[in-house]
Amino acid sequence: MESLVAGRRLRGGASGQVILLGVSAAPIYLGTSSFTAKGWCGSFYPVGMKSAEYLSFYAECFDTVEIDSTFYACPPARTVSNWALRTPPGFVFSVKVPQSITHEKALVGCETELAEFVEVMSVLGEKLGVMVLQFPFFDKGKIADRHAFTDRLLPFLKNLPAGYKFAIEIRNKKWLDAELADALSQFGVALVLQDLSFMPQPNELQFDPITADFTYIRWLGDRKGIEQVTTKWDKVVEDKTARLSGWVQYCQQVQKRGVKQYIYANNHYEGFGPGTIEKFRNLWFAKGLGQLGKPLKMRQSRTLFDSNLPSSE
Repeated sequence: MESLVAGRRLRGGASGQVILLGVSAAPIYLGTSSFTAKGWCGSFYPVGMKSAEYLSFYAECFDTVEIDSTFYACPPARTVSNWALRTPPGFVFSVKVPQSITHEKALVGCETELAEFVEVMSVLGEKLGVMVLQFPFFDKGKIADRHAFTDRLLPFLKNLPAGYKFAIEIRNKKWLDAELADALSQFGVALVLQDLSFMPQPNELQFDPITADFTYIRWLGDRKGIEQVTTKWDKVVEDKTARLSGWVQYCQQVQKRGVKQYIYANNHYEGFGPGTIEKFRNLWFAKGLGQLGKPLKMRQSRTLFDSNLPSSE
């Protein structure tokens, strides 16, 4: 399938249909990587709140979350159903595909695992966002080069079930090229855009990294570096306002192309995922681009972290 984004054709899927993406109201979903972390009680969640109430409270402040626990194992369908029940209509869950697929089997012979995972995640219904395949850095002993990786990737993409959103995250920076992007665009699979210490940012790439009618952005930072400063994720300890200002500009351009954006902040980016998202919201608002996400007054009436951050109202 091909779609036309801001004057260029974007292949995705196999139907041959041409889609014209709207450029005025492409949504931006903002959330954090996981909805629990050491240090969030008292800095994000009110002291004394039961952990069973965390997700419902989180969903009052954000419209999406990236579930990290699914990377380690596919959860029971009952657990996934409870996620849906504890969140309002319109809330979106993006989920990591299990490492048995991305790391252990590296896309080969994992049909059963993928089918099981998709079936369980489908319990979310309309609340299911993107299923993310986060690959490790592959050394030459595991996968020789990007071409060897593509030899595994293409058969896998051809067998992906229709009607779902998938994204691919690459940790071998030399593998990021136009040929890989073209392969992803043929199937409407997004290339994950990262702010990660050892990977290039999208404006540093020599090709267009938008490979679907949506994109997936992860603010990850320098894990080892920030853990030398803190391992309690209750406040911003590394100010990345300048970098986030650059992301505001980039995301605005992506929005103008009519591309839906799913954006997630990790605690390892600045030290406090909710604070990073709030900072991005405020920078976006300060540029005259309007309000993103839930109304601030809702969050201010329930949480503690807003008082330590500049307000956009």
